[in-house]
Amino acid sequence: MALKKRRKLKVKNFIIFIIIVFVLLFSIYKLGAFVVKKIFSKEEPVVVTTKKKKEPKKKEEKKTEEKKNPLEEKYKKLDNINEKIDFFIDENIDRYIAYKEKNKDLSNEQVVVDVNIGLDNDYYTNVKEASNLNTTYILVNKYNSLSKDFVPNNLKSLDSKYSISGMKMVDVAKDAFEEMSKTALKDKLHIIAMSTYRSYDYQVNLYNKYAKKDGVDAANTYSAKAGFSEHQTGLAVDVYNGSVNYTSFEKTKEFTWMQENAHKFGFIMRYPKDKEKETGYKYEAWHYRYVGKEIAEYIHDKNITYDEYYVRFIQNKKKD
Repeated sequence: MALKKRRKLKVKNFIIFIIIVFVLLFSIYKLGAFVVKKIFSKEEPVVVTTKKKKEPKKKEEKKTEEKKNPLEEKYKKLDNINEKIDFFIDENIDRYIAYKEKNKDLSNEQVVVDVNIGLDNDYYTNVKEASNLNTTYILVNKYNSLSKDFVPNNLKSLDSKYSISGMKMVDVAKDAFEEMSKTALKDKLHIIAMSTYRSYDYQVNLYNKYAKKDGVDAANTYSAKAGFSEHQTGLAVDVYNGSVNYTSFEKTKEFTWMQENAHKFGFIMRYPKDKEKETGYKYEAWHYRYVGKEIAEYIHDKNITYDEYYVRFIQNKKKD
């Protein structure tokens, strides 16, 4: 009996031993598998990498929004006029808003036009050098100047039938003026050039004479400082009919004819009535400027100044 009990005990202990060994081996296997999975798993690095990539993107998006928001708010102050016109200049936006505050009665489009001309600044301030030199697109006014040394190319003397002695204009303007005067002559009307191209030095003396006579403030309303005169471009002309003083040109039949026909030859009245703010000069019925037929017809039909036309259609566009 004792022998049988020992044998049973040995068998029982052996079974327990086998079970313990099996459990230990199974645990080791599971632990090993877990470690191997952790070491060679591709999922965890992907998750970590994705998180690192997303964070900077979110920061960039926030920065972009922060940059956009202030500008978008400024656009709203002008009812997003930037989306409706192609001559809106982003760098002028603060000037537009400031000008609008002072001129609440103006449309947003007119605000942009005025500021683009330079009217939010005093005359002869914030001056730029005129661009489009030696083209019919050039703009010279109280914000766009010519250098002392500028002399236009292709200056030609006008036919004495249509001008007083010594008058010169750029060839394309000269030809157009002579054609216009010749056509008017068929109706027995005399359109005569009495002042055309003027040099910088000539304008110095002329302006100083007027300033001495009437004072600087008064002179500035009808005479340009040297470098700011359209006459230096060779595209401008003062006219009269040969018998009445040029200051009375408005009262002549020639004036009426010019109102109806000048644009057909590429000329505009440069300083029209009720446009003193835009041009910076008093009304001059005798002062005309060659701009070409297409532009002259548009200006005539829309009743605007060349200053307004320029900032709408030429200022930010390259011209040949």
